[in-house]
Formats: sequence, structure tokens, C-alpha cells
Amino acid sequence: MSEALAKQQQDEVNREGAPSDGLEDTLKDMYLSFRLGDEDYCLEIRHVTEIVGIQKVTEVPDMPHYVKGVVNLRGQVIPVIDMRLRFNMMGREYDERTCIVVINLRGGQVQVGLVVDTVNEVRSIEEMNVSPPPKSGTGQCAQYIRGLGKVGDDVKIILDANKLLFEDELAAFGG
Repeated sequence: MSEALAKQQQDEVNREGAPSDGLEDTLKDMYLSFRLGDEDYCLEIRHVTEIVGIQKVTEVPDMPHYVKGVVNLRGQVIPVIDMRLRFNMMGREYDERTCIVVINLRGGQVQVGLVVDTVNEVRSIEEMNVSPPPKSGTGQCAQYIRGLGKVGDDVKIILDANKLLFEDELAAFGG
């Protein structure tokens, strides 16, 4: 990812703390779109604090297979989850387009980095264009899906950021 594009995307999504002065309204229906494999996923932009290029990840023993380790981001140690592995997809080598999307969980109490193949864009998906997830999803991954967003002829899978980790995993990360 070029530095200019990374900076632009970071500027678009760099949000610190909870919105307090009308910012909540400007974030409503706004999503960060990213790609894993052949599918596009979205997270509510209010959870995203920044996007950084892939960097050295320090492995931590005795973690779930999808937790790649931790990174030191400006003095703060943040756990890093490979989203492909979290969704039981085939892993792949990281490249120049691989990014870490840093999100806040539990009202900002926990920060986690999500490794994604590429970041696409920040986009608006109005609530009326979001359908509930299919009821047939019985796999563990189905619990992470908040809805399906219709964007033109495409469908984006909208994830529930607060359900990406289980309670015991959040506790292990300080939440």
C-alpha cells in the first residue's frame, strides 16, 4: 500500500475516543470496507482508530491459532488477530497490501489489530440497505455477522466488531 493512500485512509478513519460533539451523526451508516479472500467485509467506522501497514508481530505463546501475537504501536502493545484464520479461511503470506486495522472494543477499553488482505474504502451503507444475516448460518463465524449491506449489485458482509472475540479472549486482552 502506498504511503499516500495509507495516510489518506488513516486520516479518514483516525478517531480517538467516543464521539461527543455531533461526530456520532457523521459516523452513522459509515463503514470501513476490506477484503479477505474473494469477499468484502465491513466494520462500523466508529470502531476503527487507524490503519497501519503490516509490521513485525511478536509471537506470544499459548494463544489461539488466529492470534498472531502483538505489535508495539507508538508505545502501546496491541494484540493482532489474523482475520483469515479467525474465519477458518486458508492463511496466506502477507504482502505490501496487507494491513492491520486497529479497532476499539468495549467502548475503547480494548484495542485489537485485525490483519486483512487489503483495505478498500470508507463508504456509507444506509440502514435501510442492511439486511439481517441469514438464519441458516450455524457455524461459529455466523455469530460475527451483524448484517448484509447492499451496495449497488454487490453485497458486503457487515461484521459486529464487539463479537469478534469471546468474553474470555477479551479478558485476556485486558477487556
